[in-house]
Amino acid sequence: MLKDFKAFVLRGNVVDLAVGVVIGAAFGTVVSSFVKNLLTPLVTIPGKVNFSNLHVTVRHSVFYYGQFINDIVSFVIIAAAVFFLVVRPINTLMTRRRTEVTPDADTRDCPECLSSVPSAARRCAFCTATLTPVATAQA
Repeated sequence: MLKDFKAFVLRGNVVDLAVGVVIGAAFGTVVSSFVKNLLTPLVTIPGKVNFSNLHVTVRHSVFYYGQFINDIVSFVIIAAAVFFLVVRPINTLMTRRRTEVTPDADTRDCPECLSSVPSAARRCAFCTATLTPVATAQA
């Protein structure tokens, strides 16, 4: 039983997921700090607006809707920061690195199902159609 648990924990997917969660949490802290300490003060420069003190009281229950407004504004700022500082640059890098995939010279299309099969194949692996190998047809 311990052997099975060890095999499960040491599988690549579990380790990758654990690393992703840790890095994601650390990245979340960095983004939250960036928004709280740099972007939010920029937004409040014109009016010094802070909604956190806004509230309504109903039968001795206090509803702080101002804090909810602050949280929505923070979410929008965080989403914009992540989009413009992470997502767009990564998408730009990915499009620059993308290369056209050229078909392999050792393959051809099956006349029945149009899937790509090796040139020397006698039978299509996808539809099992009988094929004439290219090397035999040219000889």
